[in-house]
Amino acid sequence: MTAPLASSPIASTPAADGFRMPAEWEPHAGTFMIWPRRPDNWRENAAPAQAAFAAVAGAIARFEPLTMLVPPGEIARARALLPPAARLLEAPSDDSWCRDSGPSFVTDAGGRVRGVDWGFNAWGHLYEPFDQDEAVAGTILASVGAPRYRAPLVLEGGSIHVDGEGTVLTTEECLLNPNRNPHLSRGEIEQHLRDYLGVSTVIWLGAGLVDDETNGHIDNLACFVRPGVVALTWCEDPADPQYAISRDAFARLEKARDARGRAIEVVKLPLPGPLHRTDAEAAGLAPIAGAGPEAMSRGAGERLGASYANFYLGNGFLLMPRLDPRTDDEARGILAGLFPDREVIGIESREIVLGGGNIHCITQQQPAGTPG
Repeated sequence: MTAPLASSPIASTPAADGFRMPAEWEPHAGTFMIWPRRPDNWRENAAPAQAAFAAVAGAIARFEPLTMLVPPGEIARARALLPPAARLLEAPSDDSWCRDSGPSFVTDAGGRVRGVDWGFNAWGHLYEPFDQDEAVAGTILASVGAPRYRAPLVLEGGSIHVDGEGTVLTTEECLLNPNRNPHLSRGEIEQHLRDYLGVSTVIWLGAGLVDDETNGHIDNLACFVRPGVVALTWCEDPADPQYAISRDAFARLEKARDARGRAIEVVKLPLPGPLHRTDAEAAGLAPIAGAGPEAMSRGAGERLGASYANFYLGNGFLLMPRLDPRTDDEARGILAGLFPDREVIGIESREIVLGGGNIHCITQQQPAGTPG
């Protein structure tokens, strides 16, 4: 199927129309992903990354509809690797981070579904051009017939986590970074979050995960697991720079109250590694002519931004990254305890981490409801 053109945006805001962004654990109509193929980000012509994306897609497709946006020329390859149930939507893209370039869906009390199309600038011009990724949200919304709000804010979906009850969690490192919205104050950014997510309370953490090239996305540091409860990436090594970051986040969460006045309970997730890019993993990349500054560093020995907080919730399942045999089982046990009603599935996701993200970063949920 070829992607339709984006619809004209609605002139109002989700909050004004009675819409809010539901929590990820609420029922889904399905999940969207984008097929990887960028040769300066994914080694060996993206073959290892495509296998990893296919594993994620196959796990999701067992539980809910899965739609993969596939660049022209990649349909046959994607069809061969993806499960038969996966819906393929032919659409151009610059890279494959659907959490960040895709829309944030919102719903109202009557079960209507719409979407927010945020501004996108490739994480502060990490690569150029990014016009095809900037168009992804509109494409996805048009494909399901969901009306579109256009937000006056550069924001990636990985930089926010909501509890579905009026609270959003984010980081100062990302949302206040001058490479996103230098013309907006902290207060103005908060107001846009209220207007376009339907929230009333913003909880700010400081820095994000060490060596996260997204400038500290919240989905690598912390996330709501239910209202009033946050899972936090935790480091026990005082010599690791993540140690101070995690403790600062813990202190802020201890002082915070959510939109309903609840104190925040914190559950600690172990930090894998630290993990580093090997010589072999740094090889096999090919530059793209005219792709702008080489801001995506992919050198041997570099520390990878890896975290168990970057899991994905769907209808009856939790998809978690498997990153380090020394900590995988501990992380799985914690997540299984937090979500006893879901099947916890581990996916070897190092190939995704090599590209700059993880399972949550490559997925985007559409909540249950009727587009309209």
